Parts: sequence; C-alpha cells; structure tokens
Amino acid sequence: MPLQRVKMKMRPKKRVRFAIDLDDMSDAETSGDDPTWHSGNHEEEAVGPEDVQLLEVPNGSHGGPSGNSSSLLTSSESSSPSTPPVTWRDVCELISLFSLYTAGSFPTPYRDYSSFILSLTDEDDFALLHGRFEKVPLKDFHAEIRAFKDVEDFLSRTLLMLDLQKTGLTQIIEAMVQKLLEKKEVSAQTSLEEARHAIFTQDSVHTLSKTIQGTMTSEVSGFDFDQNWICVMCDIPTVTKRHVVIARLHSPANLGSNSHEVQFVILVMAPVREKSTKSSLETARTFATLFLDIDFRHQLLLAESEYEFKQLLHTRTKLLIEEQGLPENRKSHLVLSAFEQEEQEGGKARCPLGQGLIRDLKRRLPHYVSDFRDGFVGNKTIHKVTSTTFFLYFACVLPNIAFGMLNDNNTAGVIDVQKVLFSQCVGGLLFAVFGGQPLIVLLTTAPLALYTKIIYSICEDFDLNFNAMFACTGLWNAFFLLIFVFFNTSKLMKYSSRSTEEVFSLFITFAFSADAIKDTIKDFNKNYNTDVCHGVTHSNSTNQNASFPTNSSLTTVSAMTTASTVTTVSMVNVTNSSMLAAPSGGGGIEECLRENSILFLLLMLGTVWLGITLFNFTKTPFLNAGKREMLADYALPVAVLVMSFFGSYVFREVHMKPFKYKAREQMFELAPLHLLPVGAVFAAAGLGFSLSLLFFMDQNISSALVNAPSNKLKKGAAYHWDLFVVAVINAFLSIFTMPWVHAALPHSPLHVRALADLEDRVDQGHVHQIVVHVRETRVTGIISHVMIGLSMLMLPYPLAYIPRPVLDGLFIYVAITALYGNQLFDRILLFFTEQSAYPPNHYIRRVPQRKIHLFTTLQLIQLVVLCVFGFSPIPYMKMVFPVLIMLLMPIRHKIIPNFFEPKYLKALDGHAH
Repeated sequence: MPLQRVKMKMRPKKRVRFAIDLDDMSDAETSGDDPTWHSGNHEEEAVGPEDVQLLEVPNGSHGGPSGNSSSLLTSSESSSPSTPPVTWRDVCELISLFSLYTAGSFPTPYRDYSSFILSLTDEDDFALLHGRFEKVPLKDFHAEIRAFKDVEDFLSRTLLMLDLQKTGLTQIIEAMVQKLLEKKEVSAQTSLEEARHAIFTQDSVHTLSKTIQGTMTSEVSGFDFDQNWICVMCDIPTVTKRHVVIARLHSPANLGSNSHEVQFVILVMAPVREKSTKSSLETARTFATLFLDIDFRHQLLLAESEYEFKQLLHTRTKLLIEEQGLPENRKSHLVLSAFEQEEQEGGKARCPLGQGLIRDLKRRLPHYVSDFRDGFVGNKTIHKVTSTTFFLYFACVLPNIAFGMLNDNNTAGVIDVQKVLFSQCVGGLLFAVFGGQPLIVLLTTAPLALYTKIIYSICEDFDLNFNAMFACTGLWNAFFLLIFVFFNTSKLMKYSSRSTEEVFSLFITFAFSADAIKDTIKDFNKNYNTDVCHGVTHSNSTNQNASFPTNSSLTTVSAMTTASTVTTVSMVNVTNSSMLAAPSGGGGIEECLRENSILFLLLMLGTVWLGITLFNFTKTPFLNAGKREMLADYALPVAVLVMSFFGSYVFREVHMKPFKYKAREQMFELAPLHLLPVGAVFAAAGLGFSLSLLFFMDQNISSALVNAPSNKLKKGAAYHWDLFVVAVINAFLSIFTMPWVHAALPHSPLHVRALADLEDRVDQGHVHQIVVHVRETRVTGIISHVMIGLSMLMLPYPLAYIPRPVLDGLFIYVAITALYGNQLFDRILLFFTEQSAYPPNHYIRRVPQRKIHLFTTLQLIQLVVLCVFGFSPIPYMKMVFPVLIMLLMPIRHKIIPNFFEPKYLKALDGHAH
C-alpha cells in the first residue's frame, strides 16, 4: 500500500483539533455532576489553558432529544478563562476513553459529556499519512517479454542476502541498501540517506512508502494478506539503472501492519525517468508474481547456497512461461473475424455460389428496423445524431467541391462540381438505405479522380468518346465486382491484417495532406512568387507596367503620400489587379497578389487549428463536460463556417477566385456506348479490372476498420452485400457519366467515432480513449446525403463563399484526426520518443524494442512504395497502384513472418482487447 505524507490543515494559531462525538443522551443522563478526573498519586506538571483545553459542548448539538441544534464550540479563544489546568495524563486518559467508546465499552461515569474537543499545539511533529490499496495484475511471463528479462538480469548480477540476522524494519532496509552501496556504480549515484528518504514516508516514522504484497482468500475475513514476504519499491532520480536485492531473513520478522511473519524482503530501486516496462512497479510485479506461490517460497527457504537460490528462480520463471502459455490459462481468447464466424455458422454448403451474400442478409435483416430506431432512442442519441449529421455533411460536401474542381480540369468540364454532388447524394443515399453496414461512408476520392484523368488521356490519344469509354470502364468494373461477390472473394480479406489496413489508411492520410500542400504551393507560385512580384518585366507587357505600377511600387508610393493620395492609390491598385487579370494579346499577364497567398495560408491553417482545438476540447478543463463534448462533436462544422466567414466577409477586399461553375442544361445524358470500337471495349475491360481491384481493397479495408473489435459493434458485418450494393450503384452512375463512389477512408472510421460514447482510461500517466458504445443507425447517412442533394440548389452561391483554402484545411483536419488510434503512426513516434515516456501498450510489454522498430520499418517500406506509385507524375504508373495494394497481403503472410516469432507478430499485428 503506497503511503504519502500530506499537510495538515491548520487554524491561524496552528492548533490540532481532536473531537469525540458521543451519541445523543437524554436530559437525565446529561444533567449529572461533572465527572471527576483522577490523576493518581503522582505529581503532574500542569499545562495552561492556552496549550490544552477541554471544552464541553451542550447536548443536542446534532439535533438530539433536547432539540438544541447549536454547533460545536471549536474556537479555543472563546472558552472561559477559568478552565482548570489539564495534565498530559488527563489527555492520555481522554484518548483511551475514546478508544473504549469506539469499542462499545465506554465507562458509565464519563457518559455525561456529549462531546469533547482537544486542542493541541503542533510543537511535536504531527503528520498525516495518506494510504491507498490498488490491485495490481500478475505478471504474464508468457506474453510480457520484460518479465523473463528482469529475472535473467537479476541472476546475472548477484544481490542476494541469505539468512540476514536482522529483525527490525529499519535495520533490514539499511542492510539491503548497504549491500547495494557496495557496488561502486551505485555508491557513486546515491547515498544511504537519499535511499532512506525514498523508501520511507518520513524519517521520524519509518513506514514504507510503496510496497507490493500478495493476498489470498480466507473463509473468515474474505481475504488475508500473504505476510510471508513483502516487496519494497523506491524511485531515486540520481540512479541510472534498476537494482534488485532479495533478502531471506534468518527468522521471521514483524515489519508492521499486515507484515507480522516476514521471511523474504525484495527491494527494487529504479530511476525516476525510466521506460514504462522497466519502472519500479513493473519490476516489482515480476518478482512479486514469482514469490506469490507458497510452495516455491518453501523451496527457497530450504536453499543452502546462492547458486541453488538462483537456480530455483530460473526454474520457476521457465515454469511460469509454460503454464501461462497454455490455452486454458490465457485470460484473453482469440476474437474470430467476421469471415471465420461465417464459416463456423454456415459450415460447408453444397453450392457455395453467393453463400456469403445470403449469410450477410440473414445477419443484417433482423436489425434493419433497429437501424432507424437507434437513431432516435437512447441517452444523448439526438445530440450525437445531429452533430454527426452535420459532420458528415461538411466532411463530404467540401471534398466533393474540391474533387469536382479537379475533375472539371481533368475532363474539360464533362464531370464537374454539380455532377459530383449529384453522385454523392444518390450513391450515399442508396447505400444508407440498402447497404449492410450503414456506418460506411461512400465518397469519390483522389485515386478515382486520377483514374478518370487516365481514361480521359487515353481517349485523347486514341480519339475515343470519353463519355462512352468512362461508362464502359464503369460497367466492366461493376461486372467484376459482382463476380467477386458471388464467388465470396471477400473472404480473402481474412488475410488482410491490421498492419495492411494501417499502411493503406496512412497512405490515404498522406494523400489528403498532399492535395492540400499541392494547392498551397500552386497558389504561392501563381500569386506570391511571380516575376512581377520580383520586379521582372516582360516586353509584351511593358506598356501596361508603365501605366499601372506593381503592388510593391504602390506600397512605396503609399508611404510617401498624404491620406487622400493613399486612397487614390488603393483604388488604382484594385483597378490594376483587375486589368492585370485581363488577357493581353496572346496570353494573360502575371499578377502579384501576395495578400491572396498569405490569406490562403491563414485560412487553411486557421481551419486546421480551430478544428483540432475543438476536437480535443474534451481534454481541457474549460466549461463543463457536456459543453466540452458538444464543442468537440461540432468541431468540423464550426471550423468551416467560422473560417469561411473570415475569408468571405472579414477579408472581403482580398478577392479570392471562387470555384468554376457552369449550369447544366441536362444532367442525365446516356453515354453513347455504341460509338466505341471493339478494341476499345476490351481495353475498357482491362481498365475495369484494375479499377475493380481498387474498389475491392478500398471497400473491404474500410469495412474492416469500421467493424474492428475495438469499436464494439453489435449487429455484425456485411462485406459481400456491401460490395454488391456498391457495384449496382456504380453501374447506374457509369451510364450517365457520373463520378464513381466507394467506401472512403478516413471518413468511415471517423463516422463510427462521431456516433460513439468514449471513455478516458489512464494507464501509468498515459491517457487514451476507448469506445464504450456506438449508435449503429442509418439516420445520419440518410439525412446528411439529403442535405448534400439540397446543396445543389446553393450552386454557385452560397457554396462559393467557402474559400478554397478552407477546403484544403478540411483535408488536413481529416488527415490529422485519422491518425488517432493508428498504431503504425504511434510506433513511428517511438523512434523519436524517450524510453521513459513510452506508453504502456500491450505490444510494448510483450515485444522487444528492436523487434517493434523492425516491424515499423518494414511497414514504412511498404508505405513508401505505395507513395511512389500513388503520387507518381507518370499517369500510367498509377494503374499499378491497385495491384500493389493486393500484394500487401501476401507480403504480410509470406515475407514478414521470416523476421518475427509468431507470438511477437500476434502482439504487433493483432487487435488488443
């Protein structure tokens, strides 16, 4: 039990109060004469009333039979000066009477007093001790690699004290510390006084500060302390290495409460700043688990030499590793994946064709009604559904605008913002109604936009109709996806481990960040870092440059003129900007609009800062818990609206170019498939197959992350049915040359988190959040996509009031929030983290540090390869990208196991429970 000395709360004159409150007595009992205080025949030294006083409090102070509710008289200054002197013997008698009273045997002569208050000066060194018991789990020698290493390290550095001839607590501890100080490395770093100060609560009261003891069940009191051994811990800032001393006492010693028959004392000394798995507590857990076995301790008592003692420790450690590794002794069991559960539930069917689809329907159909009910019923459900709906709306509509602008540039206006919004509305709405797992979010993504660009480039090179080629590729894609569904190909995803999912998830995060960075660089090259800004003129614009000075020259003129002249120059500056934007001759003139680039950076970073600040607002002490949670839930909408207001109104004098929009006369125009030659149809089949691999991996990896065991979803997965619905939706969109949609990262896992109730957990000072409950509902998806459909009526305004840098800020916000809980990113941070600050994760405890870093390095190599092909400037290299994603699974199961033991892979690449 750790004990800590705490300060006493003192009155102005620093007097310690000690009160005895008796039961309410009747008037007959309290009306008698004052009791006589017998001091015996010994001469006592009187103490004046200013030092020790006994104050009588009238009966009924607690609302007793007398009805008197007056409060206790606690102020010593208000007592009568005629109070007789009281000796220290009287004080001791009063305390003994209090003990008798608490035992129920208070003498009758003293029952006339209802309450006494004893006021003592603090001349003696009084102190308060705070004690706390905490259950500590046993060390898992099979799973936690550090347990065996601790014992091996101790055995290599002999620090044993057999048959120690000491009986007192102080003598035993000092002898063990002296044993440590015999080592030069220890004596040079600490001293006996420093060690004593760390081990005991205070010098005057030798009580151990931090200890570990065993407990056992008892038929009498429920449980008893194992009083045969005790493990003492201390942390010393000047020590650089851990040290362990084990003392076997010659005869049992009484070391205080709960330690009356101690024969083994284990002293663990560790640095203050140490890796979490090497702390004094973790090291003490190792040896405490060993000494918990009574038969093992009996063998240690019979050991005649240090060598025999060590051999017993070594043998016991090996035995624990074997015993705790047995399946029946494991505390956690393997959680089956959705595919393994499916195989156990369904067994082997005569015709496996479409069996996965049928099982998905049987699993999800019974929950269909509850998918709607759970969006309205439950504690805080309305609030969570409302905030998640707005989150989904902004998280989808803003990327739609960005990808719509990208597709508009890549396809010469064939696919624009309006079509992307319609595709998002229809696709998302249909999936929210008919999909198996409604928490999955469909979205058109950057890889799909790049794939569309490749198709457009092919059509230009071979003079093909883009609408027809796009539709044909989309139909082939849907055809291959249906084949995947009916042949239960999604079962292959059981080979997609956590590492595969996290590598792909981190790649998507980088893709979002890369888009924002590219836009920023493009804006600075266009408006900030131009020849005009650097004072370089061109021959074809000499006349205009002479007529209209540049921004830099205007700034110089403004500083040298009067206020009226400044106003005139500012008007000329605005005119100049508009004139420079106009074409001259064969091409446009370069502009110097540095204020645009600065505002671009300000709005983008402001969106990220405000969003992340509000997202993490639950970790601050401001407001109350409910308001903090509300601000965190509405982080994204608030950040977008606030920064859009700043960009469009506060800085309205800085003219930022809105996104390009052209109203369409006809949205639904069938693609002319009959215009494609036969060769183009087969080429579209090749493109469609490659695209189907991208859909297959994206859809199933997103589903796996949504259905991860840590999310605690109850209604089950539907991999095959979800892929079927996505295939049908994209076949419909392809016919009308609408952009494709599939499950999106990181939007899908963020959707789950937004609907979840989270709980903070603290482990050795590290705070992490776990999911307690998730509202599995279709309501958020339906309402948010209806709102996206209505947004088409807000084109171009008011949607054009959302500046482009706010869209890029949203990309970075989504990328950053997606890193929360990504184990790969957490392990990357370990490369730059001090060991003492390592979090006590399950893999930190179970895997050697060098193996953790090796596994992280291999994942980073895979990530770099994906980035090289995914971000390549060569368009055709991007076509290989879906194949590379598929190759991640055989790499994980055929190459990675050559570097690791199976138990280490299970800890690093499995879901912790």
